Amino acid sequence: MRIKEKQWYPWLVVALLWVVALLNYMDRQMLSTMKSSIMVDIRELETAENFGRLMAIFLWIYGLMSPVAGLIADRINRKWLITISLGVWSGVTLAMGYATTFDQLYVLRGIMGISEALYIPAGLALIADYHRGNTRSLAVGIHMTGLYAGQALGGFGATVAHSWSWQTAFGSFGFVGIIYSVILMLFLEEKRTEQKTEPANTPSLKVSVSVWQSLSMLLGTVSFWVILFYFATPSFPGWGIKNWLPTLFSESLNIEMSVAGPMSTILIAFASFLGVISGGILADRWVGKNVRGRIYTSAIGLTLTVPALFLLGFGNGIVSIAGGGVLFGLGFGMFDANNMPILCQFVSPRHRAAGYGLLNMSGVFAGALVTSWLGKSADAGSLGPDLALLAIPVAVAIALQLYVLRPAVTDKTDD
Repeated sequence: MRIKEKQWYPWLVVALLWVVALLNYMDRQMLSTMKSSIMVDIRELETAENFGRLMAIFLWIYGLMSPVAGLIADRINRKWLITISLGVWSGVTLAMGYATTFDQLYVLRGIMGISEALYIPAGLALIADYHRGNTRSLAVGIHMTGLYAGQALGGFGATVAHSWSWQTAFGSFGFVGIIYSVILMLFLEEKRTEQKTEPANTPSLKVSVSVWQSLSMLLGTVSFWVILFYFATPSFPGWGIKNWLPTLFSESLNIEMSVAGPMSTILIAFASFLGVISGGILADRWVGKNVRGRIYTSAIGLTLTVPALFLLGFGNGIVSIAGGGVLFGLGFGMFDANNMPILCQFVSPRHRAAGYGLLNMSGVFAGALVTSWLGKSADAGSLGPDLALLAIPVAVAIALQLYVLRPAVTDKTDD
C-alpha cells in the first residue's frame, strides 16, 4: 500500500504543508519588524512611505501571480510546484541578507512575490482533495495556524536583528527553508479528485481554451463574484494588521520595536490559532446540519473584527490595544478557516486552485493599496484612526455574504 493510501496520510499532508505555510509567512513577515535595524545600513527606509513601497511591491506581484499560480496548480503536479516554490523563496530570503541597497531589496521582494504566490492555491487545493468530508474546515484551519505561526516567528526577526544582525536573520531562515524543501520531495504526494490527462501531442491551443473555460466558469457566476468581494474586503484590515501592527504597538504603547514586533505578532498569531481551530470545528459540525453552516461561521468571525478595529485604532493602553488584537485574531481566524471550504461549495475540484488564486489576487491587491495608504497615515500620525475606518467595508461584506450566498451542496463535484 502506497503511503498516500494510508488512513492517516491526509493529516500528514496537513502537517507537511503546515511547515511550508509557516515558512511562507515568516519569510515575508519578518521584514516588517526589522525596519529600524535595516535602515541603519539602507537609509532609504527611514521614511515610512519608502518602507510601504517595499512591502507593497511584494503584494502587487504576489497578487498578479496568484491567479496564474492557481491555473498552473490545476494542471500540473502540485507536489513539485510547492517544493520548487519553497526552494526559490527560501533562496531569495537567504539572498536578502546580502543586499546593500534599497533597489536590491526591492527586486528581491518582487521575486519573493512570484515564488510565494505559487504556494497557497496549490497547498489549499491539495488539502481540500485529501479532506472531502466533515474534516475540511478543520484541516484548512490547522494549515492556517502555520501561517499565523510564521507571522509570529517573523516578529522574532527584530529580536535576531537586535541581538546579531538583520543579515543573520534573513540568512538563517532562508537556509532552513532550503533544507525543508528536500523533506517535501521525500514525503509529499499528489492527489487528484478528478484526473483529466491530455494526450502527449495535445496542441497548446487546447490548453489555452481550457484556461479560458476555467476563467469563464468562475467569473460567469454571481456567487463567485460575491465570494471574491467577501474575500477581498477583509484583506484591507487583514494586511494592514500584518504589516503595520508592530508599528502601531510601538507608537501607541511607546515601546521599542524589538519588543513590539514579537509582542504584536505573537498576540495576533495566538488569537488567530484559537479562531481557526474553533471556527474549523464549529463549521464542520454546523454544515452537517445546515448547508450554510460554514458561511454562518465565517460571518460570525468577521463580525468580531469590526469592534476589534476600533479598539486597535483608538485605544491608547495595553488593555484596549491587546484586547483589540485578540478579538481581531480570533475573528479573522474563524473567517480564514472557511474560505476554501466555502469556495468548495460553489466550485468543482478541477477549478479550485484557479478560483482561490483569483481570491488571493483580489485580497492581495487590497492589501497593497492599504499598505501604501497606511504608510502615508503613519507619516502623518493618523495610523490608528485610519485603521479603524476599515471596519466599514467589512460590515458591508458581511451583509452581502449572508444575503447572497446560498449553496446547494457541501461539496460541489461537477461544473
